[in-house]
Order: sequence, then C-alpha cells, then structure tokens
Amino acid sequence: MTNIPSVNLSDFLSDDPKRKQKFVNEIGSAYEEIGFVALNHHFLDEKLVEELYSQVKAFFELSEDAKKKYEREDLGGQRGYVSFGKEHAKGKKEGDLKEFWHFGQEPAENANLTEEYPANINVEELPQFNKVGMQAYKMLEKTGIYVLRALALYIGLDEFYFDHWASNGNSILRPIHYPPIKTEPKGAVRAGAHGDINLITLLMGASAGGLQVKRKDGEWIDAIPKQDELVINVGDMLERHTNNKLKSTIHRVTNPPKKEWDKPRYSIPFFLHPRSEMPLDCLEECSSEDNPKQYEDITAGEFLTQRLIEIGLIKK
Repeated sequence: MTNIPSVNLSDFLSDDPKRKQKFVNEIGSAYEEIGFVALNHHFLDEKLVEELYSQVKAFFELSEDAKKKYEREDLGGQRGYVSFGKEHAKGKKEGDLKEFWHFGQEPAENANLTEEYPANINVEELPQFNKVGMQAYKMLEKTGIYVLRALALYIGLDEFYFDHWASNGNSILRPIHYPPIKTEPKGAVRAGAHGDINLITLLMGASAGGLQVKRKDGEWIDAIPKQDELVINVGDMLERHTNNKLKSTIHRVTNPPKKEWDKPRYSIPFFLHPRSEMPLDCLEECSSEDNPKQYEDITAGEFLTQRLIEIGLIKK
C-alpha cells in the first residue's frame, strides 16, 4: 500500500443496499488495516472550503499582539488562539512548529448536555471569521456522523449507536498555520508523530504536502488525497472503545525540503469528540477470548483531560 484507500460516501447514502454494504466493508477494513481513508462526495463544498482558507490566512497574518488577544490559557487551549510551539506530541519535549485556532461546539437548544461548553471567541478584525468557521464545522460534523454510522454497522452495532454521543459533542475545528522555517529546527517538526485523541478526525486538503501515516510494518507513507477528498482517520477514543479492532494510526507532519522552508503550510482538521459522559468501555462486540478487554473503563471527558495534560495544553 503506497497511499491510503479512497471511499465514496454517496455509496453509503444510496438506496442500494449493496452499495451501502460495499462502503461499510471498504471503510471498516481500511480502518482495521491502516486507520486512514480518503473520502469523496462529502457535505463540504468547494466554495465553503475556499472561504474558510481565506479567513484563516487573514487571521494568521494579523500581528502577534492582535492574535495574542485571543489566547485563553484558562480554557486549556480549547477555544481561540494557541500560539506557536505551545503544543507538543505525547512523549516529546519540543513544541510543534505551528500555531492554531479552535472553534468549538455551539449546541442545539434541546441538546440536554450534562456539561457547559466554553463560548467561541469572536475575532473583531474579521467579521466573517466565526460565521464561515462554524458553517464548515457543521458540515464536517454531519459527514463524521455518517462515517460513524457506517462503522457502527461494521462493528455489529445499531446504525445510529453513535448519533447521540456525536451530535452536540465536544468536537473541535482547528485551523493550523505552520509558518515558514527560518532556522534549523532542533529536533522539532511541524507535527510530531502522534495518534489523535478523539473518535475520528476529518482533514480537508492541506495547502502543502507533509502528512505521513505509519503502516503496520513501520514504514511511513505519504497521505495524498485528491483535491475534493477529506482524509479521515480513527482516533484513540474509537480504538479504545473497539478494543483495538479499529486502528488509531500514528501520523506526523514532516518538515519540507530546505528549498521550501520559505513556504507556509495551512491545514484544517476537525476532531470529532463525543459528549464527555460517553463511556469508552471496550464494546462486547469487539472482545473475545482471542482479544480480551485491553483497557480500563473511562469516560470520554476523563480521557480528554488526561491527554490534554500529556500534550501540554493543560498544566497539572
């Protein structure tokens, strides 16, 4: 395998049971094998993607003082701006060569949440920034819920098992800016090798290459989606919940060749988190004598807090 498998969401959305089952089989086996797919025919249209990248680039071009106004360390980096080098991969000391922004959930009035999410932070200098960001957020959330429906069927659960947990969940949309590299990085990369925390991650096409995925044999391969595809991978929460049936694959963003150090890179992942009270206990459907329960019981909220401490966004 030299690239990640490609799947078509319109197969799952069709009225043809065979096409629907084909999608379930393809995405399920891909997530058992490598943990990544490229997905086309999703709900995010090209015009919205262009508008979002335009707004994101405008934000990161603001002065450092202007951006720092929106940094809220008391929120553990879960809303607003997180400055350059603050986050690092689990187990690494060097900060990643990036700065980013976080949009969070704006729940429906009838969401019946047990927790209160922090409010999103408005950028005074860019009146369309939040509006465009949240439009993309909702389309990515919708796409993610359909992917989770397919995975529920693949596991042997009710198709809508994840709907309650993922709808109005604690998901994050993260526009990232990797600035031009000006001096030799000392052990730092744009994003160190890591697994994502959440259920699944949906990544719209980055402005430059660099994303690599680690295969089972330890070989790193480039993840190269087509222009209209989303890269979608399994996160640690789903790997844990499925008792390692679905793989949260280690991935990284490498530094470009030296001749391209002067080019910035933009990337916008959507981290689909469930409601914090979701139990991540190993599913019975994924446990057996050959594959006994691998993890202690924990809720999504407890697991998230634990990991945010490990990557440096929450201080002990």
